[in-house]
Amino acid sequence: MNAMAKTVAVIVQDDLDGSDGAETVTFALDGMAYEIDLSKANRAKLESAVAPYIEAGRRITRGRRTSATRTTQQRFDRASVRTWARENGLKVSERGRISTELLEKYNSAH
Repeated sequence: MNAMAKTVAVIVQDDLDGSDGAETVTFALDGMAYEIDLSKANRAKLESAVAPYIEAGRRITRGRRTSATRTTQQRFDRASVRTWARENGLKVSERGRISTELLEKYNSAH
């Protein structure tokens, strides 16, 4: 039996102009991630277009908001915050999460 070899070539084309030799580029906007296959020329155009926004922006990591909220809430003794809120006529739940707004008011008062 003769074994036949098979070669498969994958040609990635630019999603904008159909040119060959494109590479996949990933980017995100408003919490949505996108992928697009771009040639070197179109990738350079994309990078040039977003460069001012990247320079002026802040880099974030996943879960930033969640960990920031946890850090804010962990700085305070929750029982003390609840007692203070009740003594000052503010609504606060008996259990669970304490709002960031209430924590900020507590922090300002102390």
